[in-house]
Amino acid sequence: MWEEKLKIYDALIAKCDRFERKGKTMPYTSANGHMFSLLNKAGEIGIRFSKEVQKKYIEEFSTTIFKSYNSVMHGYVLIPEHMLEDLDHLAKYLDEGYDYVMSLEPK
Repeated sequence: MWEEKLKIYDALIAKCDRFERKGKTMPYTSANGHMFSLLNKAGEIGIRFSKEVQKKYIEEFSTTIFKSYNSVMHGYVLIPEHMLEDLDHLAKYLDEGYDYVMSLEPK
């Protein structure tokens, strides 16, 4: 189950040429010193957005805030299962998460 989700996550990231996956046990993407996507132990994907965009997408995707290792990941949206069927479309959201963290003050 988790390995299948890792393959999907890697395939999603492969569609975006401005960054690459990091982490062996906890796969994630980061830029500018900020994480912007994550695959948790449950095999769920979260993408980080600004607060305004997060609220919009939670409603639009009929989803919730992303949780990882029993922690609420503020700014992250849980990507629903059905969205994993169209990685080309989902890659646009991942790129949007990248653009968001690039707009933040570097860490």
